[in-house]
Amino acid sequence: MPTDGPTAEPPARSKRADAQRNRQTVLSAAAEVFVTSGVDAPIRQIAAGAGVGMATIYRHFPTRADLVTAVYRHQIEACAEAGPDLLAGADSPLDALRRWIDLFVDFLVTKHGLADALQSDSDRFAALHTYFLDRLLPVCAQLLDAAVDAGDIRPGIQPYELMRGIGNLCIGRDSDPRYDPRRLVELLLLGLQRHRPA
Repeated sequence: MPTDGPTAEPPARSKRADAQRNRQTVLSAAAEVFVTSGVDAPIRQIAAGAGVGMATIYRHFPTRADLVTAVYRHQIEACAEAGPDLLAGADSPLDALRRWIDLFVDFLVTKHGLADALQSDSDRFAALHTYFLDRLLPVCAQLLDAAVDAGDIRPGIQPYELMRGIGNLCIGRDSDPRYDPRRLVELLLLGLQRHRPA
């Protein structure tokens, strides 16, 4: 009497796990390629970085817009999830905020070219921007509040102001190799700090 019912399940589960791993590998490789070559980089370059065939990429992401959107959603999630972990593990709330801002700058640098890549799909771009704000504003607020409560940051700065300011400082990085937005972001953070009397 055949008992192929129960034994058919593990291979299917294993196949799904492999597919999910491939998808994550492609997203990570694409993010790296986007930093160095922009969002218009050849798909074969991303496939080579991920160690998969081009067919695997197209199976998961039928269009470039699908891939670009997925990369940014993946990075938004990573940035959002890092906030509470940094707050729990850093030496101070200020250190957690500083390290999160560094991740946020990494994200913004990778984000270069996103609007151009999705310009023919304004609804998708608008949805991604809403998702970006919905996920990252609360994390930034949590980190800011903790740093204010610890007495490290002056009260009154709004999360949206901070994120927008950092974003503005990151504009133009690719067009001017002499410009390092991280230096100015560090100066911005220094300006927010509450200086304790000597």
